[in-house]
Parts: sequence; C-alpha cells; structure tokens
Amino acid sequence: MAKIKELINYLEQIAPPSYQESYDNAGLITGDAEAELSAVLISLDCTEEIIEEAKQKRANLVIAHHPIIFRPLKRITGQDYVQRTVIQAIKNDIAIYAIHTNLDNISQGVNEMICSKLELKNPKILLPKKDNLAKLVTFIPQENTLQVLEAIHRMGAGQIGEYNQCSFRVTGTGAFKPSEKANPHIGTSDLLENVTEDRVEVIFPRHLKNQVLNALKKAHPYEEVAYYHQEVQNTDPQTGAGMIGNLEKELDEQDFLDHLKDKMGLTCIRHTRFLGAKVKRVAVCGGAGSFLLSHAIQHQAQAFVSADFKYHEFFDAENKIVIADIGHYESEVFTKELIRGLLNKKFPNIALDLSERNTNPVNYYF
Repeated sequence: MAKIKELINYLEQIAPPSYQESYDNAGLITGDAEAELSAVLISLDCTEEIIEEAKQKRANLVIAHHPIIFRPLKRITGQDYVQRTVIQAIKNDIAIYAIHTNLDNISQGVNEMICSKLELKNPKILLPKKDNLAKLVTFIPQENTLQVLEAIHRMGAGQIGEYNQCSFRVTGTGAFKPSEKANPHIGTSDLLENVTEDRVEVIFPRHLKNQVLNALKKAHPYEEVAYYHQEVQNTDPQTGAGMIGNLEKELDEQDFLDHLKDKMGLTCIRHTRFLGAKVKRVAVCGGAGSFLLSHAIQHQAQAFVSADFKYHEFFDAENKIVIADIGHYESEVFTKELIRGLLNKKFPNIALDLSERNTNPVNYYF
C-alpha cells in the first residue's frame, strides 16, 4: 500500500514546489503525508462538494489544481466555504494537496496540455523563468572525471533545454599539501602534491542542489572535494509562464475560433475584433494570462488564448493580435486529465478518479 507522501514526492519531482509563484500556496494543505493511501480524487478546485465526492468514493486524498487556502486563516469556524471545506476534510481524514503554478510553469504542464488540445506544433515556453538555475564548478583527477560526471548527470546536472549531459571541461594542475591527519587519495602527508585535474562546470535546476552535491561528494575520490556553487540568472527554457506554438495549417480568424471552441469544448469565447489576418502562431496561458499579452505580441503570435482579461486589457491588443478569453475554468479543466496521466505512469494500481463535479463558479445565460 502506497503512502500519501509517495505520490506527493513523485509529483514534486515533476513540478517542484520552488517553481510556484510567490503568491501561491501549492503543497499539502491538510492531512497526514504518512497515511496509507486508499484512493485519489483529482479535481480542478477543492470545495465542500469535492470533499463529499471524495467521501463517497472512499478517497482519502484530493489532488486539486487550485489551493483551497490562498490567504492565512485567522480562525476556522465555518464562516465561509474555505473554512467549511477545510473542516470537512479534517473531520473525514481527507488530505488536500494542491499542485498549482508549479504545474503551470513546467514544459509538460498545464499549458502544454492546452497546446496538445489545440494541436499546436513545437510548443515552447512563452516567458522562461529567470534565477531558476545554478552552476557547479569542481576539480577532479583526470582519471576520475567521467565517473563523477556520470554521477551528477544522474541527479539532473547538465540539462540545458533539449540537451542533457552538458558540461565544460578544461585541464590544469591542482596543488595541495595533506596534513598529518589527512587520508589523501593521492599524495603524502606534509608533501606538496601536483595533480593533473579537470575543471568541470555544469548547470542544473537550483532545487536539485542537495542531490547534485551529495552525488558529487560520493563519487569524487578526494577526501576533501574542492568545488563552488553559485546561482545564475540565465533563463531556463524548460520552465516559465505560457507557451507558444504553430498550427499545422493557418486558419482564418473565425475558423480558428471555431477550432478553439471544438477542441476545448467551449460554449462561448470573448475576443477582440478580427484583424483580417490568418492565424498560424498561437500563444496560450491557462488561467489568468493578461500579463503575458506583450510577450505573445513580441513573439509574433496572431492569437492569444487565455482567461480573465479585464475590459481595459482588451484594448492592449492594439490591433496586433486577437485575444481569445475562454474562461478560467474552461482553460484549466483538462488539468485533471494531465495529473491523472502523470500519476498513472508511476502508480498504475492506485484508483485515480477524476471528479465528476463541475466546480466552475461562473455561469452563462444564453
């Protein structure tokens, strides 16, 4: 029987908590991570209805995209739906786990799912994250370089975009004098030793720091490993907000909106005026994406699919792009399928139910 923490650890390897935005509250919100798992209910939101559905399906873990708690709770008395949901979850020993903007910000996450639904080719991150990478520099006896590199590559070092096992090496001379208490791999106490060494540099996601450094120290032959670690400001092409890709064939603007309605199961779309242009390049962002409009224009998208645009923000299209606001719930509801797909790869024998409840708080009158 798997424990709740095993699913959480697996998901956080795919979408690390460090990738979430500063305002977010992804992670385990209620419940005991050490508890044995009975079944999982996957939903977009976590509400009282979702907790009741979890009870009915004998699931003791709800995985939701949106966190039920965004702001600190000063009291839990059942005064609003957030408090009532938390109370019901705790009473019924149901854990709530949220995987929100950290799942938005990975290349195989929410926005890639939208690109897949719209059949966009070669999707790329629209606004790559900065300050997400670190660099390791170390010095290795030349005959041990490959074994050390292999060890740190296994921990995720040396991944740059679609390339892995990336490193830079230059050969030089390392010098050191072991003390009487040292147990050197090479050299003799109180004698200066000169060794042909490789200076090795690798880039890695900064959340992997402990794993990479532990692997380095375990694989390195020296008693004292010389290295330095620093965070870098390079953008990370594998993480960030939104995505952009190309339709296989360009479409008239009206035909593109029809394609969008069909593939996303929409009943209506709010959009800016048509510009009389063809649509080939499309930017997307699940949820509220107006902050990415300028980037969509900069990357020469003819259409931007997102949600939650305010009235005046539609003017910001400046007759350069068609904004298609499809609604927050509608843009992210397929995230349930995404989460189940990720978990099925690792936990095929655990019941992973998709919530049958429509939690969209917005209704439309036609």
